[in-house]
Amino acid sequence: MSLLSKNYHIITYGCQMNEHDSENIAGMLEALDYSHTPNPEEADVVVMNTCSVREHADKRFFGMLGQFKKQKKNNPDFIICVCGCMPQQPHIVEEIRKSFSWVDIVFGTQTIAEFPNLLMERIRTGKKQFSIIANNEEIPEEKESKREFKHKALVNITYGCNNFCTYCIVPYTRGREKSRSLRAVKQEIINLVKDGVKEVMLLGQNVNSFRDADGNNFAALIRSLDEVEGLERIRFMTSHPKDLSDELIACFGDCKKLCHNIHLPVQSGSDEVLRRMNRHYNRQRYMEIVEKLRATCPDLSISTDIIVGFPGETEEDFLDTLSLVREVEYDSAFTFIYSPRVGTPAAKYDDQIPEKIKHDRFDRLVEDVNRCSAKKNSEYLGRIVTVLVDGPSKNDTGAWSGRTDTFKLVNFTSEEPLTEGQMVSVRITETKTFSLDGEKVDA
Repeated sequence: MSLLSKNYHIITYGCQMNEHDSENIAGMLEALDYSHTPNPEEADVVVMNTCSVREHADKRFFGMLGQFKKQKKNNPDFIICVCGCMPQQPHIVEEIRKSFSWVDIVFGTQTIAEFPNLLMERIRTGKKQFSIIANNEEIPEEKESKREFKHKALVNITYGCNNFCTYCIVPYTRGREKSRSLRAVKQEIINLVKDGVKEVMLLGQNVNSFRDADGNNFAALIRSLDEVEGLERIRFMTSHPKDLSDELIACFGDCKKLCHNIHLPVQSGSDEVLRRMNRHYNRQRYMEIVEKLRATCPDLSISTDIIVGFPGETEEDFLDTLSLVREVEYDSAFTFIYSPRVGTPAAKYDDQIPEKIKHDRFDRLVEDVNRCSAKKNSEYLGRIVTVLVDGPSKNDTGAWSGRTDTFKLVNFTSEEPLTEGQMVSVRITETKTFSLDGEKVDA
């Protein structure tokens, strides 16, 4: 197979870590003279970057993989690649080997750098390629990637996780925690700014535990990046409450480029459920963190993750979660129904919750979360906010779309043409549960 005039398509499931991995994979393919196509049926190479956090993602992946069987039959040169967290689980790799023989290449989260060689070897020999295990001590450095936006970039600062929450498969699929050096992260961001980037999102399973070989912690990294000339916004995710220090909280008051937004997963409002989840904090400690954050940065927006139906969760436990949602008044929340993950301690707990109860609690939680989101957004009515323009609105013809530094999605009109990456002032004329509407005004 010639590499000339070949197309690729990437399907990404899961978190922003996966999104960034897909950007790196796209960069590798384009270095091999492949071109992106939005249509998988036109692709010569399809890469499925998988997630193992939720059962729903598993089902979507296997369903899509089945759909590619016909395409492979019609075109034997069509190459199907599977990567991400799912191949890090031996039973998944075995299932792919036995039941999905049309898959050509399988590689894991720690062997992404090998992908170009795996692809070339598959083309040269026609043989299937599997590469899952890597040297877990090695800290991967970033490769040139293909970003979705010219003005925004995802930047990994840590890899892996050491927390071992009882419901979570990530420590087993992403490996032990490793931090890049402050110097390497800062230099990457300086280079990104030279390439037009105005906003960076620092990524890690737990960014708060960042500590490089020189002893620099996450707060030191934030303060160092705050000095980068030309960089306008710094975001980060995800934070673990147990590692969120007063030193980092102070950055929200001192660092001008640090966005007034934090994603702070709580998972449950019940102390007993948090203990069984192995989260290493209780409700009181979490609320103390929220209070310190808001005292330091009054306009801070806070989002979270919440799981309902965790094994052993009683109605009283669930009501504790609802009361916490109302007490914090989150700007938004990612809500999930607990699903057992093979290999995690919680999957072996005897007191699994019936599906009907899980779904009932989920519906009640979503209702409360949406009510809080609508209330928080209503506070923006009539205000003038600064928006970083992402481009034309996807849902409103003739409008533009972007985000405030508090991560509010704003769809707005403008009498003059705009470009991606512009900073503009917008007066909010209408508020909704998940977004704001407005009109551009002179600064």
